[in-house]
Amino acid sequence: MKIYAVSGYSEVGRNMTCIESNNEAVILDMGIDLENYITLQGHDDLEFISTKQMTVAKAIPDISVLKNIKKNVLAIIPSHGHLDHIGAIPFLSAKFNCPIIASPYTASVIKAIMKDKRQDLKNDLVSLKLNKKIKLSDNFSIELVNMTHSIPQASTIIVHTPEGKVAYANDFKLDNNPTLGDKPNYKRLKQLGKEEIKALIIDSLYADEHRKTPSESIAKEMLRDVMLNIDSKGRAVIVSTFSSHIARLKSIIEFGKKMKRKIVFLGRSLAKYTYAAEDIGLVKFSKKVEICTYGKQIQKKLDEIEKNREKYLIVCTGHQAEPKAVLSKIATGKYRFNLLPEDHIIFSCSVIPSEINIKNRKVLEKLLLQKKVRIFKDIHQSGHGAREDHRELIKMLNPEYVLPSHAKLDKKQALQNLALEMGYHKYNVPILKNGDILEL
Repeated sequence: MKIYAVSGYSEVGRNMTCIESNNEAVILDMGIDLENYITLQGHDDLEFISTKQMTVAKAIPDISVLKNIKKNVLAIIPSHGHLDHIGAIPFLSAKFNCPIIASPYTASVIKAIMKDKRQDLKNDLVSLKLNKKIKLSDNFSIELVNMTHSIPQASTIIVHTPEGKVAYANDFKLDNNPTLGDKPNYKRLKQLGKEEIKALIIDSLYADEHRKTPSESIAKEMLRDVMLNIDSKGRAVIVSTFSSHIARLKSIIEFGKKMKRKIVFLGRSLAKYTYAAEDIGLVKFSKKVEICTYGKQIQKKLDEIEKNREKYLIVCTGHQAEPKAVLSKIATGKYRFNLLPEDHIIFSCSVIPSEINIKNRKVLEKLLLQKKVRIFKDIHQSGHGAREDHRELIKMLNPEYVLPSHAKLDKKQALQNLALEMGYHKYNVPILKNGDILEL
């Protein structure tokens, strides 16, 4: 068996791995590097930037390591619908003559992305329900085991080969009290742990944090506290969170209704992920929420809100202070909306720890504070497991090899140290970097 660490092994994001056995292969994830992608957004139309330019800018994976096995790829299998796992599909998937197999929500998000880019998907798109198995050939089968994360229908992918199974846990969280969907399929994970798991590829983002990541239900209570227990009479209330975090948006809508405010979603990505969830019957937000997608529509709605600000709850894009997002445009005056002293700005998120995000958020918060608004930060719980979640998943699956991924060197070494603490030999916990090929 060969494991190709295509990308996502030297950074956070840009995830892509290939598993090869008996001259057949599958690709797991095909993501973008969000920071480099945002940098490229300085161009007017990303659609007209070539795949080569995107590769050189390290915004998408460099697939040159797969040049000799491209014809052997049976399927592309995304673990979930975040851009750092599916965002490179419009640029790279057509280079492989194979279907894309994804959970219903992930498939719906891929369709929405292609529609937004006005592109046709060249690959067949196959929807596979969670906890179901599909045979790709005599040698390969895959299953998507239900896993909790900060987006619906995330999965731990199990790749079945004659040389053993590979478990792909990018990304994961062990949430026993999710606010949308089911808790992880522990029964199946424990069953797999009794069988032969050759390798576990595992998200290492918080492997150095000695804790268990709290449940999304805790984040819901944090939201309840700031939305319902702080007086907002006469004030504008603006909430920004991850557009893909449908569970969080569900909680925001619930509390907005209790505040007796009309709820408005402002921004393209909010519309995209919401409509993708509605397309498969996961939620019915548009019956409770007005969704405004583009500039003129958003400005018209803001003009309306400003006349009666205490009757509305604004949910908008811009939690990472992206310059083209709605919240940034409100703060800089590109959208006409007067923020007044003691208006409430709620960041239901953490700052993704990249240089550009940290810098942008500092600039945005400075602009907001100049307007004397009240800022509520970090009303959030992560979708990524921490060190004790890693320990639990490794114990459950009992793999022969543990392969740290989705992080820079220090985080991967923290996961390696945990595995050594659990009795693994260093040989069985190799630290891979982008472009490496591990032969087992």
